[in-house]
Amino acid sequence: MTDGRDKFEDDDFDDKDEGVSESVEEGADTGADDGVQEAAYVPENPRCGFVALVGAPNAGKSTLLNAMVGSKVSIVSSKVQTTRTRVLGITIAGDSQIIFVDTPGIFKPKRRLDRAMVAAAWQGAEDADLVGLLFDVSRRSIDQDTQGIIARLKEQGRKAILILNKIDLVPREKLLGLADSFNQEGIFTDIFMLSASTGDGVEHLRGFLSARMPEGPWHYPEDQISDMPMRLLAAEITREKLFQQLHQELPYSATVETEQWEEFENGSVKISQVVYVQRDSQKAIVLGKQGTRIKALGQAARTELEEMLEQRVHLMLFVKVREDWENDPERYEAWNLDFGAS
Repeated sequence: MTDGRDKFEDDDFDDKDEGVSESVEEGADTGADDGVQEAAYVPENPRCGFVALVGAPNAGKSTLLNAMVGSKVSIVSSKVQTTRTRVLGITIAGDSQIIFVDTPGIFKPKRRLDRAMVAAAWQGAEDADLVGLLFDVSRRSIDQDTQGIIARLKEQGRKAILILNKIDLVPREKLLGLADSFNQEGIFTDIFMLSASTGDGVEHLRGFLSARMPEGPWHYPEDQISDMPMRLLAAEITREKLFQQLHQELPYSATVETEQWEEFENGSVKISQVVYVQRDSQKAIVLGKQGTRIKALGQAARTELEEMLEQRVHLMLFVKVREDWENDPERYEAWNLDFGAS
């Protein structure tokens, strides 16, 4: 027990020395080419632009973003509405830098957090050079959330590209029928059919977007894949594991925050995170019998964090009850959400 919180320490793992590799910290001396810095790559005819990925919850936006970038920058879960804030994913295609804006799913909001998430999604769409509407083709027909997105795009006079996702799950005849239904809306300039999970069709979409980026200098270094702070991304990784392991038992209203990040001379990092729930009964679910669930959660999160950071991770998880965290302005500020969104 620490400050009334139940704690799980990574040092409890039996396999703590497996799969460990070290990375050079930003700004560290590599010992190579002393005093010489490699010049940043600058293409002869650079292009750079923003592409907003919008859609109903669980349409596959985060999966597509990660496939486009080639690395995880947004969490993926079968539980709807897992993306809570705007996430930038950055990729290079030829001379073009494509900056994807992965937004929370657009749906009819009921709570304050819902309203803030939907507002963030529309803000991302309004600021983008191109809008890509994702639709899960395993649905039988165009759902109300998607119809609402189309209606708002029409109100704004915006054109969009249609991305029919999860084509590996349905027969071709259904795809053609859906494409025709969407085409009749009159706002789609192009239609793409792909599977973000298998990668089928992803490169074709990447090439299309590359050619349509506005001329101009790149906004980010060529090796940067996201603008999300590492502390926040680490918390998102743990939240993803939380949903994957407990999506049938734990309500949507749970969150994870990184409280401490400490780098050590041996290349390892100590990360302390808090899992916030709203009731003691939920706290017991996260902990599990004799701490078995929180240990499994920590192990899964630590494994992915080590792969992502390429360094040894000591992960410490705490579980704390905060009954009304959804109405705490500080939480919204951390996610870059508007607390007063209507």
